[in-house]
Amino acid sequence: MELLFLAILFVIMITALGSGYPVAFALPGAAIITIALAGATGVLFDGDSGAYFVRDGPVEWLTAGVTNFRGIYWEVERDTLIAIPLFIFMGIMLQRSKVAEDLLVTMAQLFGPVPGGLGISVVFVGALLAATTGIVGATVVAMGLISLPAMLRNNYSKPLATGTICASGTLGQIIPPSIVLIILADQLSNAVDQASSERRELYKAATGETSMPSSLEIVSTSAGDMFLGAFIPGLLLVLLYMLYIFGSALLRPETAPAVSVDGKIMTRPFLTKVVLSLIPPLLMIFAVLGSILMGIATVNQAGAIGAIGATLMASYRLAEGRKDAFYPVILMATSILLLTIIIMSGFNLKILTISSGMDYIGLALALTAVTGLLVSIGWALVRSYRIDNTLHQVMLETAKTTSMVFIILLGAAMLTAAFRAFGGEEIVKHGLGSLPGGFWTQFFVVMLVIFLLGFFLDFIEIAVVVVPIVAPILLADPSANITAVWLGVMVGLNIQTSFLTPPFGFALFYLRGVASSAVKTIDIYKGVVPFIILQLIGLGVVGYYPQLVNYLPTRSYLTGDTSPPPRNPRLQQCLKEYTFAEYAITSSTIRAEAAALAARNMDKLDTDDQNLLKQALANIPVIFDHVDKIAIIESEMVAMEVEYAPLHTSVRRIERDIRRIENRKDDIKKDMRNYRGTSYANQLKAEIAAMDKDIQHLLTQIPVRWDAESKAYQALTRDLIKTTRLYNRTSERAYNNIVTVIEMAAISDPELASDLAAFEVLIRDNIGILAQNKVPVDIAREISACLAVHRNLSLYF
Repeated sequence: MELLFLAILFVIMITALGSGYPVAFALPGAAIITIALAGATGVLFDGDSGAYFVRDGPVEWLTAGVTNFRGIYWEVERDTLIAIPLFIFMGIMLQRSKVAEDLLVTMAQLFGPVPGGLGISVVFVGALLAATTGIVGATVVAMGLISLPAMLRNNYSKPLATGTICASGTLGQIIPPSIVLIILADQLSNAVDQASSERRELYKAATGETSMPSSLEIVSTSAGDMFLGAFIPGLLLVLLYMLYIFGSALLRPETAPAVSVDGKIMTRPFLTKVVLSLIPPLLMIFAVLGSILMGIATVNQAGAIGAIGATLMASYRLAEGRKDAFYPVILMATSILLLTIIIMSGFNLKILTISSGMDYIGLALALTAVTGLLVSIGWALVRSYRIDNTLHQVMLETAKTTSMVFIILLGAAMLTAAFRAFGGEEIVKHGLGSLPGGFWTQFFVVMLVIFLLGFFLDFIEIAVVVVPIVAPILLADPSANITAVWLGVMVGLNIQTSFLTPPFGFALFYLRGVASSAVKTIDIYKGVVPFIILQLIGLGVVGYYPQLVNYLPTRSYLTGDTSPPPRNPRLQQCLKEYTFAEYAITSSTIRAEAAALAARNMDKLDTDDQNLLKQALANIPVIFDHVDKIAIIESEMVAMEVEYAPLHTSVRRIERDIRRIENRKDDIKKDMRNYRGTSYANQLKAEIAAMDKDIQHLLTQIPVRWDAESKAYQALTRDLIKTTRLYNRTSERAYNNIVTVIEMAAISDPELASDLAAFEVLIRDNIGILAQNKVPVDIAREISACLAVHRNLSLYF
């Protein structure tokens, strides 16, 4: 019966959406109606309102949906969504300030003489607008009104012109700051929690241990990580679009001819116009994305910076032609410059600790600069309000758009609760788990489903309905051990195609609404097909090279002010690989230096310091013995994995099937309590007996050699862990002892202290790396590339 109500849930939802009912009400409405119907049916036929739910009853599941509602608004840690209205405000304000129009006209004149130049300029402007406004509808409409007539006048192919405009307009969905990425980050943070719990259960079932090593945990994500991860894939799409247009212009010149220009184009007025059109958006991008990339601001703070910057840009653009048009911007720039000088000058600005007259002068200047900042912001806001009532309109549109996004999020939370109430999550998990080919088959199927849904559903609907269901399943799989940020960017790239895929691609509708009658709808459909293929190519490249997504978030994580210490479990494998590679070059030098120091006269040191130094130097050869033993164990494990890995995968799949049958047996036994003394109870007993036979059959499929080979591999794993711990402990103790002796010997034996200091520099970034507070920047760059690769962890489970 649960399957019946699950089907009813989807029928109601699809019928409501298909009839044009608002998404914000279709999603929770379908959930509430189905839960209520299931509860009423249970009472009517079985006397139990929870009879047709996988567990609990309708009240509990409705309460779970309401709890999801409250979680979106009331969880203190869940502040990711605060950035949504800020970035929406920024985009709408820039749209109203006519920045898009200035860019399109100027860049078209700049790139026009190049083959395919008009098309390339549209892509370039689309990328800039994506990084500033990020509003697909506004971007496509602006390009359709300004660039499309110019492209058609210059004999561009209609499909190429329309496809370029539609595809360039959708770049705002993947190039940060993007609302889609913020929503995906929020959904994935919850999915990571669920997947982590599932992975711990998997580890417990496989090893019998209740505590899973933190190095096997799933790497979560945030909106900032999503922005960093999507940056390079977004640029990749821009490059693919430009190469396609340029290649089309070279191979078929009639589709994208160069624009002939009368006279000299690079005049001083034109270059001034280029600078005034290009520099403000670039400064906006640097202020918003640069502050996130450099760790200066969080996503929410960057959103506030963008909102203020957009208001300043709008203030001078709306007052174009007036003498005082740039006054608020000039005041803002002067105030920021003054603040920067004050901070770099080293003034003490803490009021409670100020003691000198110069510091009071610095404080007064800082207060003046802050006042200037506030006045410039207020000036820009007042001007934006007075001219064409722009600020009022922008605030109204921001409130409408934000409300729509949040109501859909709330509705999706209720729908997800209903989906789980009828066992939908287990059905999806079982369906994906039963596919041959492991994780990558599952991932391909999920990506295909999302792509197909893009033909009919909006990006928000896919992000808030599909992602919470499939993401925990994909993230929990240790065989691929993907990061949440990579999964989010892959889904984001896939969702982006929903704007282009006929028949319901929104970018197609936006362009159709502003294009002339000379452009047929079929031209638009034909034009977007190559760009959909290019997006799928980009999706494949990013899927094959996860480093394109993972590198920047990982590097930011390791080099930021809050970077983890080298002893962080997540860093151990890559740090070990780095230091062991260094030992191949430096081990002989370290051994020789240690031996030379051990032979030195240490009589000037007291007895305790002598013992510390002798012990540390004696441990240097022991450390390299551990290194050699670790290398031997790892080579043995690699050799064994050739036959053991396929065996392990096969047995774990059988054990997973057995656990699934056992869980189903437990559910049936619970149901039997409601049917005691009936014929249906006998039918359920027969099902349990059949399941017992299935379990016995599955057990016979486990090879006889499994126990011996599993124990042998686990023994090697334990030996590796033990030796690695000995290596880490011995290395850290030796390094700390040497540092201690250097401090003591500085007075009693300065010459020995100097030689020891040189030796400490030699071993600081290898033997002594775990004793450091932060990973050195040069090493962080190296291990960022290592951590950006997905590693198969399945043999630990």
